Amino acid sequence: MEGIELCFPQLVNTSCRRSKHAPSNMLLLSVILSGIAFLTVSLNLLVIVAIVHFRQLHTSTNIVLLSLGFSDCLVGFLLIFQVLMIDGCWYFGNFLCALYCVLDLIVVSASVGNMVLVSIDRYIAICDPLHYPTKVTLKRAQMSVSLCWTFSFLYSTVILRENLGQPSRFSSCTGNCSVDIGLTGIMVDLFLTFLIPITVIIILYITVFVVALSHIRTMHSHVAVRTHLHSGKGRPKKSEIKAARTLGVVITVFLLCLCPYFCVSLLSEDALLNTLSGVYVISLFYFNSCLNPLIYALFYPWFRKSIQIIVTLKILKSGSSNANLLSP
Repeated sequence: MEGIELCFPQLVNTSCRRSKHAPSNMLLLSVILSGIAFLTVSLNLLVIVAIVHFRQLHTSTNIVLLSLGFSDCLVGFLLIFQVLMIDGCWYFGNFLCALYCVLDLIVVSASVGNMVLVSIDRYIAICDPLHYPTKVTLKRAQMSVSLCWTFSFLYSTVILRENLGQPSRFSSCTGNCSVDIGLTGIMVDLFLTFLIPITVIIILYITVFVVALSHIRTMHSHVAVRTHLHSGKGRPKKSEIKAARTLGVVITVFLLCLCPYFCVSLLSEDALLNTLSGVYVISLFYFNSCLNPLIYALFYPWFRKSIQIIVTLKILKSGSSNANLLSP
């Protein structure tokens, strides 16, 4: 055992080994992950505070964005544990390991569910604009978000029930935090949290993109506009098309960050957990939660205005919740 670094040196026979990454790489990765965690938590807290505080932002679309911001904020907190176990060791006991794994699965499945809700919202807004106000109400949006989180919680506790019942059952050594859901569980998880939702998102947004293009062409043709108006089908507002474009960017970034994580984990879970490239793939997956608020800041004037009010503490003034954020 000479020369081998253990997670718990006092437990020579049962302790796991530390990762063999170079100290410089581990330090660099720790700094990167710490920065991502801080930005993720702080930026998404701004999203949560803005949507909750300002009454003008209490819309069905923003309710879904609020739920997405909450799940992204939790991702930032979970990322702190990734920093603490950068050497490949888990120091917090079996119970917290099981709790961490369950919370991680809840957050991931809820994030994917929120993206599906965003796609459905934009699909109805663009493809059926006349009925959008009646089909997508604030109450229905709140109910959909609640069902998304409830399903994520039930799904995660069911698929990891054996790990919760016996937290140390699948730990090969002291300092290891791993779960085993079996081949059936892996296939179910693959379909429910990746293949089916991603397929739905892609189909809905391709449809939205095609319909939005047709409406943009219609807007540039006077004859087509008159024909379109006389048809009685209606067309979405420019603001709806702009929102669809913005949320399309969010979903595209989400897919780019999510797909490498699932592909690598399917090819080799050991490569995901025990290699430096695997750690970078996990970092990319977590980094997506930090990007969403930056996309809002880039495309949404209301978010920039709300940040200015929050940062300058004008939010503490009476009546600040009635501020007009949507005016040009």
